[in-house]
Amino acid sequence: MAKNILIISSNITGHGHKSITESLQEKFSLYPDVNVHVIDGFTLIGNLGLRIGKLYGSITRNAKEVWRLIWDLSQRKPSIVNDFTEVAIRDNFIKLLKSVNPDLILSVHPNFNGSVLNILEEYNIKIPFVTLVADLVSITSLWADPRVDYIICPTKESKYRCLEFGVSESKLKIIGFPVRQKFLEHLNEDNKEHTYSQNRPLECLIMSGGEGSGNMSTIARILLKNFNCKVKIVTGRNKILKRRLERTLYERFGTERVEIYGFTNNIQDLMLSSDIAITRGSPNVMMEVVACNVPLIITGNLPGQEEGNPGYLIKHNLGVVCKDTRRLKSIIRELLINNGSKLKQIKKSQKEFLNPNIAKEICDFIINIDTDEDIKIPDDIITKLWDIGKRIHLSEKMNLKKKIVLKKHRDL
Repeated sequence: MAKNILIISSNITGHGHKSITESLQEKFSLYPDVNVHVIDGFTLIGNLGLRIGKLYGSITRNAKEVWRLIWDLSQRKPSIVNDFTEVAIRDNFIKLLKSVNPDLILSVHPNFNGSVLNILEEYNIKIPFVTLVADLVSITSLWADPRVDYIICPTKESKYRCLEFGVSESKLKIIGFPVRQKFLEHLNEDNKEHTYSQNRPLECLIMSGGEGSGNMSTIARILLKNFNCKVKIVTGRNKILKRRLERTLYERFGTERVEIYGFTNNIQDLMLSSDIAITRGSPNVMMEVVACNVPLIITGNLPGQEEGNPGYLIKHNLGVVCKDTRRLKSIIRELLINNGSKLKQIKKSQKEFLNPNIAKEICDFIINIDTDEDIKIPDDIITKLWDIGKRIHLSEKMNLKKKIVLKKHRDL
Protein backbone atom coordinates (compact mmCIF):
# COMPACT_ATOMS: atom_id res chain seq x y z
CA MET A 1 0.00 0.00 0.00
CA ALA A 2 1.37 3.42 -1.04
CA LYS A 3 1.61 5.81 1.91
CA ASN A 4 4.27 8.28 0.79
CA ILE A 5 3.59 9.45 -2.75
CA LEU A 6 5.72 11.76 -4.90
CA ILE A 7 3.80 13.51 -7.70
CA ILE A 8 5.77 15.05 -10.57
CA SER A 9 3.70 17.75 -12.21
CA SER A 10 4.06 21.23 -13.74
CA ASN A 11 2.71 24.65 -12.79
CA ILE A 12 3.95 26.56 -15.82
CA THR A 13 3.09 24.55 -18.95
CA GLY A 14 -0.54 25.56 -19.18
CA HIS A 15 -2.78 24.92 -16.19
CA GLY A 16 -3.97 21.37 -16.91
CA HIS A 17 -1.24 19.43 -15.11
CA LYS A 18 -1.65 21.60 -12.02
CA SER A 19 -5.44 21.18 -12.07
CA ILE A 20 -5.19 17.40 -12.34
CA THR A 21 -2.70 17.32 -9.48
CA GLU A 22 -4.99 19.44 -7.30
CA SER A 23 -7.94 17.15 -8.03
CA LEU A 24 -5.91 14.18 -6.77
CA GLN A 25 -4.57 16.02 -3.73
CA GLU A 26 -8.15 16.75 -2.68
CA LYS A 27 -8.91 13.03 -2.59
CA PHE A 28 -5.56 11.87 -1.19
CA SER A 29 -6.22 14.23 1.75
CA LEU A 30 -9.13 11.97 2.76
CA TYR A 31 -6.62 9.28 3.74
CA PRO A 32 -4.95 10.25 7.07
CA ASP A 33 -2.07 7.78 6.61
CA VAL A 34 -1.13 8.98 3.12
CA ASN A 35 1.42 11.75 2.56
CA VAL A 36 1.73 13.47 -0.82
CA HIS A 37 4.67 15.55 -1.99
CA VAL A 38 4.23 17.50 -5.24
CA ILE A 39 7.17 18.77 -7.27
CA ASP A 40 7.16 20.86 -10.44
CA GLY A 41 9.43 18.76 -12.63
CA PHE A 42 10.87 21.81 -14.35
CA THR A 43 12.26 23.10 -11.04
CA LEU A 44 14.50 20.02 -10.94
CA ILE A 45 16.29 21.42 -14.00
CA GLY A 46 16.78 24.79 -12.31
CA ASN A 47 16.44 28.23 -13.90
CA LEU A 48 16.86 26.79 -17.38
CA GLY A 49 13.98 24.42 -16.76
CA LEU A 50 11.72 27.21 -15.58
CA ARG A 51 12.57 29.27 -18.68
CA ILE A 52 11.84 26.28 -20.92
CA GLY A 53 8.53 25.63 -19.18
CA LYS A 54 7.44 29.24 -19.44
CA LEU A 55 8.03 29.19 -23.20
CA TYR A 56 5.00 26.89 -23.51
CA GLY A 57 2.51 29.73 -23.21
CA SER A 58 4.25 31.98 -25.70
CA ILE A 59 4.74 29.21 -28.27
CA THR A 60 1.19 27.85 -28.06
CA ARG A 61 -0.25 31.35 -28.36
CA ASN A 62 1.97 32.77 -31.08
CA ALA A 63 3.81 29.98 -32.88
CA LYS A 64 1.62 26.90 -33.26
CA GLU A 65 3.75 25.55 -36.12
CA VAL A 66 6.78 25.64 -33.85
CA TRP A 67 4.75 23.66 -31.34
CA ARG A 68 3.93 21.12 -34.07
CA LEU A 69 7.64 20.71 -34.80
CA ILE A 70 8.32 20.12 -31.10
CA TRP A 71 5.48 17.60 -30.96
CA ASP A 72 6.65 15.77 -34.10
CA LEU A 73 10.21 15.60 -32.78
CA SER A 74 9.03 14.10 -29.48
CA GLN A 75 7.01 11.53 -31.42
CA ARG A 76 9.86 10.45 -33.68
CA LYS A 77 12.70 10.77 -31.18
CA PRO A 78 11.36 10.56 -27.61
CA SER A 79 14.84 9.51 -26.48
CA ILE A 80 16.11 13.04 -27.21
CA VAL A 81 13.67 14.51 -24.68
CA ASN A 82 14.24 11.71 -22.19
CA ASP A 83 18.04 11.82 -22.37
CA PHE A 84 18.22 15.62 -22.09
CA THR A 85 15.80 15.69 -19.17
CA GLU A 86 17.55 12.79 -17.45
CA VAL A 87 20.92 14.55 -17.48
CA ALA A 88 19.36 17.88 -16.46
CA ILE A 89 17.42 16.57 -13.44
CA ARG A 90 19.57 13.67 -12.21
CA ASP A 91 21.37 15.29 -9.28
CA ASN A 92 18.34 17.21 -7.98
CA PHE A 93 16.07 14.22 -8.47
CA ILE A 94 18.35 11.95 -6.39
CA LYS A 95 18.40 14.62 -3.66
CA LEU A 96 14.60 14.80 -3.84
CA LEU A 97 14.29 11.03 -3.44
CA LYS A 98 16.48 11.11 -0.36
CA SER A 99 14.46 13.96 1.11
CA VAL A 100 10.98 12.60 0.37
CA ASN A 101 11.76 8.87 0.46
CA PRO A 102 8.63 7.98 -1.54
CA ASP A 103 7.25 4.48 -1.83
CA LEU A 104 5.51 5.40 -5.14
CA ILE A 105 6.07 7.98 -7.87
CA LEU A 106 3.18 9.38 -9.93
CA SER A 107 3.94 11.43 -13.04
CA VAL A 108 1.32 13.67 -14.65
CA HIS A 109 3.69 15.25 -17.19
CA PRO A 110 5.12 13.40 -20.22
CA ASN A 111 8.60 14.95 -19.99
CA PHE A 112 9.28 13.22 -16.68
CA ASN A 113 8.35 9.63 -17.49
CA GLY A 114 11.20 8.13 -19.51
CA SER A 115 13.75 10.45 -17.92
CA VAL A 116 12.89 9.46 -14.33
CA LEU A 117 12.62 5.79 -15.29
CA ASN A 118 16.10 6.02 -16.80
CA ILE A 119 17.49 7.33 -13.50
CA LEU A 120 15.69 4.73 -11.40
CA GLU A 121 16.94 1.99 -13.71
CA GLU A 122 20.53 3.26 -13.77
CA TYR A 123 20.74 3.42 -10.00
CA ASN A 124 18.73 0.22 -9.49
CA ILE A 125 16.15 2.01 -7.34
CA LYS A 126 12.99 -0.09 -7.11
CA ILE A 127 10.15 2.40 -6.65
CA PRO A 128 6.76 1.72 -8.30
CA PHE A 129 6.21 4.26 -11.07
CA VAL A 130 2.74 5.24 -12.32
CA THR A 131 1.85 7.59 -15.17
CA LEU A 132 -1.44 9.49 -15.36
CA VAL A 133 -2.08 10.54 -18.97
CA ALA A 134 -3.27 14.16 -19.11
CA ASP A 135 -4.48 14.07 -22.74
CA LEU A 136 -7.61 12.49 -24.15
CA VAL A 137 -6.89 11.03 -27.59
CA SER A 138 -3.76 12.22 -29.39
CA ILE A 139 -1.12 11.28 -26.87
CA THR A 140 2.63 11.57 -27.35
CA SER A 141 4.83 8.49 -27.05
CA LEU A 142 6.44 10.21 -24.05
CA TRP A 143 3.37 9.14 -22.06
CA ALA A 144 3.84 5.48 -22.94
CA ASP A 145 7.06 4.08 -21.55
CA PRO A 146 6.75 0.27 -21.40
CA ARG A 147 8.85 0.13 -18.20
CA VAL A 148 6.16 1.74 -16.02
CA ASP A 149 4.25 -0.26 -13.46
CA TYR A 150 0.94 1.24 -14.56
CA ILE A 151 -0.46 3.88 -16.91
CA ILE A 152 -3.80 5.38 -15.95
CA CYS A 153 -5.66 6.30 -19.15
CA PRO A 154 -8.54 8.77 -19.36
CA THR A 155 -10.12 7.20 -22.46
CA LYS A 156 -10.21 4.04 -24.57
CA GLU A 157 -8.50 6.01 -27.34
CA SER A 158 -5.52 6.84 -25.12
CA LYS A 159 -5.27 3.20 -24.05
CA TYR A 160 -5.16 2.04 -27.68
CA ARG A 161 -2.36 4.51 -28.40
CA CYS A 162 -0.37 3.17 -25.44
CA LEU A 163 -0.80 -0.34 -26.83
CA GLU A 164 0.50 0.88 -30.18
CA PHE A 165 3.55 2.33 -28.42
CA GLY A 166 4.33 -1.09 -26.97
CA VAL A 167 2.91 -0.92 -23.43
CA SER A 168 1.56 -4.22 -22.09
CA GLU A 169 -2.23 -4.22 -21.70
CA SER A 170 -1.84 -5.52 -18.15
CA LYS A 171 -0.23 -2.18 -17.23
CA LEU A 172 -3.05 -0.05 -18.65
CA LYS A 173 -5.97 1.07 -16.51
CA ILE A 174 -8.86 3.14 -17.92
CA ILE A 175 -10.40 5.27 -15.18
CA GLY A 176 -11.17 8.68 -16.67
CA PHE A 177 -10.11 12.32 -16.60
CA PRO A 178 -10.15 13.84 -13.08
CA VAL A 179 -11.46 17.34 -12.37
CA ARG A 180 -11.30 19.42 -9.21
CA GLN A 181 -14.12 19.20 -6.69
CA LYS A 182 -15.23 22.79 -7.17
CA PHE A 183 -16.49 21.85 -10.65
CA LEU A 184 -18.59 19.06 -9.13
CA GLU A 185 -19.91 20.78 -6.02
CA HIS A 186 -23.09 21.87 -7.78
CA LEU A 187 -24.10 18.20 -8.07
CA ASN A 188 -24.58 18.11 -4.29
CA GLU A 189 -26.58 21.33 -4.14
CA ASP A 190 -30.29 21.95 -4.61
CA ASN A 191 -29.79 24.93 -6.91
CA LYS A 192 -32.09 25.19 -9.89
CA GLU A 193 -30.47 23.96 -13.09
CA HIS A 194 -29.28 26.74 -15.41
CA THR A 195 -31.37 26.20 -18.55
CA TYR A 196 -31.50 28.40 -21.62
CA SER A 197 -34.68 30.41 -22.22
CA GLN A 198 -35.57 32.75 -25.08
CA ASN A 199 -36.98 35.15 -22.50
CA ARG A 200 -33.53 36.29 -21.37
CA PRO A 201 -30.14 37.06 -22.95
CA LEU A 202 -27.97 34.11 -23.96
CA GLU A 203 -25.10 33.78 -21.46
CA CYS A 204 -21.84 33.07 -23.33
CA LEU A 205 -18.43 32.23 -21.87
CA ILE A 206 -15.33 32.54 -24.06
CA MET A 207 -12.04 31.11 -22.84
CA SER A 208 -8.98 29.30 -24.10
CA GLY A 209 -7.19 27.49 -21.28
CA GLY A 210 -4.73 29.00 -18.83
CA GLU A 211 -2.69 30.72 -21.55
CA GLY A 212 -5.54 32.70 -23.14
CA SER A 213 -4.96 32.03 -26.82
CA GLY A 214 -7.38 32.17 -29.72
CA ASN A 215 -9.39 34.75 -31.68
CA MET A 216 -11.51 35.88 -28.75
CA SER A 217 -12.21 39.35 -30.09
CA THR A 218 -13.68 38.05 -33.35
CA ILE A 219 -15.85 35.52 -31.54
CA ALA A 220 -17.12 38.13 -29.07
CA ARG A 221 -18.03 40.57 -31.85
CA ILE A 222 -19.98 37.91 -33.75
CA LEU A 223 -21.97 37.08 -30.65
CA LEU A 224 -22.64 40.64 -29.57
CA LYS A 225 -23.66 41.83 -33.05
CA ASN A 226 -26.00 38.96 -33.88
CA PHE A 227 -27.58 37.75 -30.64
CA ASN A 228 -29.33 39.03 -27.57
CA CYS A 229 -26.51 37.93 -25.33
CA LYS A 230 -24.03 38.71 -22.60
CA VAL A 231 -20.41 37.69 -23.04
CA LYS A 232 -17.87 36.76 -20.38
CA ILE A 233 -14.26 36.41 -21.58
CA VAL A 234 -11.45 34.75 -19.62
CA THR A 235 -7.99 35.57 -20.97
CA GLY A 236 -6.03 33.51 -18.43
CA ARG A 237 -2.42 34.59 -17.94
CA ASN A 238 -2.46 36.62 -21.17
CA LYS A 239 -2.45 40.13 -19.69
CA ILE A 240 -1.79 41.83 -23.04
CA LEU A 241 -4.87 40.21 -24.56
CA LYS A 242 -6.97 41.23 -21.55
CA ARG A 243 -5.99 44.89 -21.90
CA ARG A 244 -6.61 44.88 -25.63
CA LEU A 245 -10.07 43.34 -25.29
CA GLU A 246 -11.01 45.79 -22.54
CA ARG A 247 -9.98 48.70 -24.71
CA THR A 248 -11.88 47.58 -27.82
CA LEU A 249 -14.96 45.77 -26.51
CA TYR A 250 -15.88 47.92 -23.52
CA GLU A 251 -15.85 51.05 -25.66
CA ARG A 252 -18.20 49.59 -28.26
CA PHE A 253 -20.51 47.26 -26.32
CA GLY A 254 -20.28 48.49 -22.73
CA THR A 255 -19.64 46.68 -19.47
CA GLU A 256 -23.28 45.60 -19.15
CA ARG A 257 -22.90 43.17 -22.05
CA VAL A 258 -19.22 42.33 -21.73
CA GLU A 259 -17.16 41.16 -18.75
CA ILE A 260 -13.45 40.44 -19.15
CA TYR A 261 -11.41 38.44 -16.63
CA GLY A 262 -7.78 37.49 -16.38
CA PHE A 263 -6.69 34.35 -14.59
CA THR A 264 -9.43 33.58 -12.09
CA ASN A 265 -9.89 31.05 -9.30
CA ASN A 266 -13.68 31.01 -9.51
CA ILE A 267 -13.94 29.89 -13.12
CA GLN A 268 -16.52 27.28 -12.09
CA ASP A 269 -18.97 30.07 -11.16
CA LEU A 270 -18.57 31.63 -14.60
CA MET A 271 -19.19 28.24 -16.21
CA LEU A 272 -22.23 27.41 -14.10
CA SER A 273 -23.89 30.72 -15.00
CA SER A 274 -23.37 30.18 -18.76
CA ASP A 275 -25.57 28.66 -21.47
CA ILE A 276 -22.66 28.04 -23.85
CA ALA A 277 -18.89 27.82 -23.38
CA ILE A 278 -16.71 28.62 -26.39
CA THR A 279 -13.16 27.38 -26.01
CA ARG A 280 -10.11 25.74 -27.53
CA GLY A 281 -9.93 21.95 -27.38
CA SER A 282 -7.87 21.84 -24.18
CA PRO A 283 -8.70 18.53 -22.44
CA ASN A 284 -8.70 20.01 -18.96
CA VAL A 285 -11.01 22.89 -19.89
CA MET A 286 -13.28 20.58 -21.87
CA MET A 287 -13.76 18.17 -18.97
CA GLU A 288 -14.30 20.98 -16.45
CA VAL A 289 -16.99 22.52 -18.66
CA VAL A 290 -18.65 19.11 -19.07
CA ALA A 291 -18.58 18.68 -15.28
CA CYS A 292 -20.46 21.97 -15.00
CA ASN A 293 -22.97 20.71 -17.60
CA VAL A 294 -22.45 23.54 -20.10
CA PRO A 295 -22.66 22.82 -23.86
CA LEU A 296 -19.33 23.37 -25.60
CA ILE A 297 -18.34 24.99 -28.86
CA ILE A 298 -14.75 24.05 -29.76
CA THR A 299 -13.12 26.62 -32.04
CA GLY A 300 -9.72 24.99 -32.52
CA ASN A 301 -6.99 22.90 -30.99
CA LEU A 302 -3.24 22.77 -30.59
CA PRO A 303 -1.42 20.69 -33.21
CA GLY A 304 -0.49 17.25 -31.98
CA GLN A 305 -1.77 16.71 -28.46
CA GLU A 306 -5.25 18.22 -28.97
CA GLU A 307 -5.98 17.12 -32.53
CA GLY A 308 -8.26 14.25 -31.54
CA ASN A 309 -10.25 16.22 -28.97
CA PRO A 310 -12.86 17.81 -31.30
CA GLY A 311 -13.76 14.39 -32.68
CA TYR A 312 -14.00 13.00 -29.15
CA LEU A 313 -16.38 15.84 -28.25
CA ILE A 314 -18.66 15.07 -31.21
CA LYS A 315 -18.54 11.30 -30.60
CA HIS A 316 -20.03 11.74 -27.12
CA ASN A 317 -22.29 14.70 -28.07
CA LEU A 318 -20.67 16.97 -25.48
CA GLY A 319 -20.80 19.96 -27.81
CA VAL A 320 -20.12 21.07 -31.37
CA VAL A 321 -17.06 22.09 -33.36
CA CYS A 322 -16.63 25.40 -35.20
CA LYS A 323 -13.09 25.92 -36.51
CA ASP A 324 -14.22 28.59 -38.99
CA THR A 325 -15.63 31.64 -37.19
CA ARG A 326 -17.65 32.50 -40.32
CA ARG A 327 -19.87 29.55 -39.39
CA LEU A 328 -20.26 30.51 -35.74
CA LYS A 329 -23.45 32.56 -36.21
CA SER A 330 -25.29 29.76 -38.04
CA ILE A 331 -24.08 27.11 -35.58
CA ILE A 332 -25.36 29.05 -32.57
CA ARG A 333 -28.68 29.75 -34.28
CA GLU A 334 -29.06 26.02 -34.89
CA LEU A 335 -28.39 25.32 -31.22
CA LEU A 336 -31.03 27.85 -30.15
CA ILE A 337 -33.94 26.80 -32.38
CA ASN A 338 -36.99 25.27 -30.67
CA ASN A 339 -36.09 27.06 -27.45
CA GLY A 340 -32.64 25.49 -27.36
CA SER A 341 -33.59 21.84 -27.96
CA LYS A 342 -30.10 20.92 -29.17
CA LEU A 343 -28.53 22.60 -26.15
CA LYS A 344 -30.76 20.46 -23.93
CA GLN A 345 -29.73 17.31 -25.79
CA ILE A 346 -26.06 18.14 -25.25
CA LYS A 347 -26.64 18.80 -21.54
CA LYS A 348 -28.36 15.41 -21.27
CA SER A 349 -25.41 13.69 -22.98
CA GLN A 350 -22.96 15.43 -20.66
CA LYS A 351 -24.83 14.19 -17.59
CA GLU A 352 -24.73 10.63 -18.91
CA PHE A 353 -21.01 10.97 -19.74
CA LEU A 354 -19.92 12.44 -16.40
CA ASN A 355 -18.44 10.28 -13.65
CA PRO A 356 -17.93 12.58 -10.65
CA ASN A 357 -15.87 9.97 -8.76
CA ILE A 358 -12.93 9.67 -11.15
CA ALA A 359 -10.36 11.47 -8.96
CA LYS A 360 -11.20 9.26 -5.98
CA GLU A 361 -11.10 6.11 -8.10
CA ILE A 362 -7.63 7.06 -9.34
CA CYS A 363 -6.42 7.69 -5.79
CA ASP A 364 -7.91 4.42 -4.56
CA PHE A 365 -6.12 2.55 -7.35
CA ILE A 366 -2.78 4.21 -6.63
CA ILE A 367 -2.94 3.73 -2.87
CA ASN A 368 -3.64 0.01 -3.24
CA ILE A 369 -0.60 -0.68 -5.43
CA ASP A 370 1.81 -3.00 -3.65
CA THR A 371 4.98 -1.21 -2.56
CA ASP A 372 8.31 -2.32 -1.14
CA GLU A 373 8.90 -1.03 2.39
CA ASP A 374 12.69 -1.35 2.00
CA ILE A 375 13.50 0.99 -0.89
CA LYS A 376 17.22 1.69 -1.12
CA ILE A 377 18.47 5.01 -2.49
CA PRO A 378 22.24 5.29 -3.11
CA ASP A 379 24.31 7.60 -0.91
CA ASP A 380 26.47 10.40 -2.32
CA ILE A 381 29.57 8.25 -2.77
CA ILE A 382 27.72 5.60 -4.74
CA THR A 383 26.04 8.30 -6.80
CA LYS A 384 29.34 9.93 -7.73
CA LEU A 385 30.95 6.60 -8.58
CA TRP A 386 27.98 5.69 -10.71
CA ASP A 387 28.17 8.99 -12.56
CA ILE A 388 31.86 8.47 -13.23
CA GLY A 389 31.18 4.97 -14.50
CA LYS A 390 28.38 6.22 -16.69
CA ARG A 391 30.57 8.94 -18.21
CA ILE A 392 33.23 6.34 -18.99
CA HIS A 393 30.56 4.11 -20.51
CA LEU A 394 29.21 6.96 -22.65
CA SER A 395 32.74 7.86 -23.73
CA GLU A 396 33.34 4.27 -24.84
CA LYS A 397 30.07 4.28 -26.78
CA MET A 398 31.01 7.53 -28.54
CA ASN A 399 34.43 6.14 -29.49
CA LEU A 400 32.77 3.00 -30.84
CA LYS A 401 30.37 5.09 -32.95
CA LYS A 402 33.30 7.07 -34.35
CA LYS A 403 35.11 3.85 -35.30
CA ILE A 404 31.99 2.55 -37.09
CA VAL A 405 31.58 5.82 -39.02
CA LEU A 406 35.26 5.85 -40.01
CA LYS A 407 35.05 2.22 -41.15
CA LYS A 408 31.98 2.94 -43.29
CA HIS A 409 33.79 5.92 -44.79
CA ARG A 410 36.84 3.78 -45.68
CA ASP A 411 34.61 1.09 -47.18
CA LEU A 412 33.05 3.68 -49.45
